[in-house]
Amino acid sequence: MAGGRPTKYSKELATKICMAIAESSHGLKVLCDLNDDFPSHSTIRKWIFENKEFSDNYDKAKQEQADYLADEILRIADDKDGDLIAGEFGEVGNSTNVSRARLQIDARKWIASKLKPKKWGEKMDITTDGEKITSFNVGFKKPDDGE
Repeated sequence: MAGGRPTKYSKELATKICMAIAESSHGLKVLCDLNDDFPSHSTIRKWIFENKEFSDNYDKAKQEQADYLADEILRIADDKDGDLIAGEFGEVGNSTNVSRARLQIDARKWIASKLKPKKWGEKMDITTDGEKITSFNVGFKKPDDGE
């Protein structure tokens, strides 16, 4: 390939892309920008529609990314660097740093809840295992004709 990004699908490259997704908090476009050996993000999106195996592996990688984001949330929350700054009477809280960490955590929580809602979402589905409810029987007795 002479000067340019790859466009031809290969299983090896697809695996490399999926591993990069699963082990990063970056989105696809940023990952492509960071990796010159990756195709453009539009080429990868095309592969998702054209290749069932890649599409399935991409979906799995995105779900794994949700777990990676959860790990990052803990790292950000536990990181105290920059929380205190020198003030006129000693160290004081750095509200800018704390606000930035809160924003990073909230963004990761939101994305994780969308990528893997059963594990990281706000609501837990404990009755249907994600299956569509086909009956509306909620335990009410049907009245008899004579009543």
